[in-house]
Amino acid sequence: MRYDLVIFDNDGVLVDSEPISNRLLAAYLSELGHPTSYEASLRDYMGSAMHRIHDLIEERTGQRLPDDFDDVFHARVFAAFERELEPVAGAVGVVEKLAADGVPYCVASSGSHERIRVGHRKTGLDRWFDDGRIFSSQDVGRGKPAPDLFLYAAERMGVVSTRCVVVEDSPLGVEAAVAAGMDVLGFTAMTPAERLVGATQLFSDMGELADLLV
Repeated sequence: MRYDLVIFDNDGVLVDSEPISNRLLAAYLSELGHPTSYEASLRDYMGSAMHRIHDLIEERTGQRLPDDFDDVFHARVFAAFERELEPVAGAVGVVEKLAADGVPYCVASSGSHERIRVGHRKTGLDRWFDDGRIFSSQDVGRGKPAPDLFLYAAERMGVVSTRCVVVEDSPLGVEAAVAAGMDVLGFTAMTPAERLVGATQLFSDMGELADLLV
């Protein structure tokens, strides 16, 4: 099936940010008295919008995170991005091919617009993603696993949901894509295949992706 729109998740799919951000998230939560390992951060928060982190901590502990939690966390993450962030191996080539072939594409991320843009500037992906191709959970209020973000991206790009395919690496993202009625290609580089339940197909190397999109 040739899709009318390819929707990329950002973190872990286009930019190799999950190890950086989850390392820092685990450290910051632990610093605030909520002991969290790197592995637990990946398991519980990978693919989450910031509001879900707040909700889970309050649900589990009865305590609210500080009002400046998001600002402090993002400052730490952006500083680390400037030092360390790289594109996911093979991602640039996939986007280049889509652009050359005239296949519409965009990014729909749980991260903020600022986070997406900081990462894209650092990795050079900003060349391929202008403002009209960037969608954030900030745009819809509810992040993944709700389908709202993917449905919003499809609507703004002028494509019906059943003609879209989502490229995702998190269980929350796969759940959101399925709920939106979209096919979803599950990227297993960091997530065990058994956690991406509902994915239409799985792949472990970005070099495989171009063949799955035709």
